[in-house]
Amino acid sequence: MPLALLALAIGAFGIGTTEFVIMGVLPQVAGDFGVTIPTAGWLVSGYALGVVVGAPLLTVLGTRVSRKKMLMFLMGLFIAGNALSAVAPGFGVMLAGRIVASLAHGAFFGIGSVVAADLVAPQKKASAISLMFMGLTVANIVGVPGGTYIGQVAGWRVTFGLVAALGVVGLLGVARLVPEAGRLESVSVRGEFAAFRNVQVWLAMAMTVLGYGGVFAAITYITPMMTEVAGYTEGAVTWLLVLFGIGMFLGNLLGGKFADRALMPMLFTALAALTAALLLFTATAHNKILAALTLSLIGALGFATVPPLQKWVLDQASAAPTLASAANIGAFNLGNALAAWLGGVVIAAGLGLTAPNWVGALLSGTALLLALLAAHLDRRTRRASRVVTGSTTAEPAPATV
Repeated sequence: MPLALLALAIGAFGIGTTEFVIMGVLPQVAGDFGVTIPTAGWLVSGYALGVVVGAPLLTVLGTRVSRKKMLMFLMGLFIAGNALSAVAPGFGVMLAGRIVASLAHGAFFGIGSVVAADLVAPQKKASAISLMFMGLTVANIVGVPGGTYIGQVAGWRVTFGLVAALGVVGLLGVARLVPEAGRLESVSVRGEFAAFRNVQVWLAMAMTVLGYGGVFAAITYITPMMTEVAGYTEGAVTWLLVLFGIGMFLGNLLGGKFADRALMPMLFTALAALTAALLLFTATAHNKILAALTLSLIGALGFATVPPLQKWVLDQASAAPTLASAANIGAFNLGNALAAWLGGVVIAAGLGLTAPNWVGALLSGTALLLALLAAHLDRRTRRASRVVTGSTTAEPAPATV
């Protein structure tokens, strides 16, 4: 695999740390600003919505510059947002800093996915994408638990200051290792938007919203769930996040590996198992050992869906993949925002701290139904194409379905 993938993984590490570390310090932030836990949850939802807006907007605006320069600009934006969060005098400014940082997220992963896929042979594209996302999963093993611990000991402001420093490292990595390339796409902006005429692109983004959103319904409120329901101490949350991150790391690698062999079967399996695990978490959250094991399993199954979903979008929008790729990253975070909000709603309604788990199961189960529909439509389209060409061998059945 090309060394440039390391640079993308470094940037992903910083972005992954800031995206997830807020869950570990959410009670401290809420306490310092005098807001409730559901209100503090807007630091998760606001970040996610910023990704949804920033992903397509900055991708379109960046079509006039090289991929490398655009990635460097995005890392600069990420640094500024986290620095603002670190010095925020009030909750509103903290939320603004989160949103500024989030604007870089979707475009970085969207452009980075295209760069990663272009660097390798066709049969290794999903694996290359998973290696870029490996930085995000490693962030959940090292960056997020470390940031949570620092936040508990030295204060959450120090955590976000260090996250800004991680962004500097990511910027230097991109500048050093990513080769110069042409503009994002040789096609026009209109050509990029033309990819959205394909219903499969919309189905893929809907699967992304609901599938990974199911994970966020549970993980957004993991700190109060584990301390007040499972009985862990606040300090133990750091190690629970390590387990979650290890699960994400393994799920990402396996998802990329098996998606290169059989994309949709891999997606079916991961979504079905994720739905079951989230339902199970409602019960296992009351037992320390079972809660920890289930949390790691949810991390693995949730992130096993990421490489196949991103690869599916690239396949369906192959003529102009950059905007569709970035939009799908936005879809991940739209799901995160929706799930975090729904989780807060059921908690505020008095249904208990484990209620977000069955909300997540409902979201992931719906994503599985959409995946089955997408596979059916793809098979029907390919059969019709072979009939039109008058040859049953004109186009072999794809390995992805």
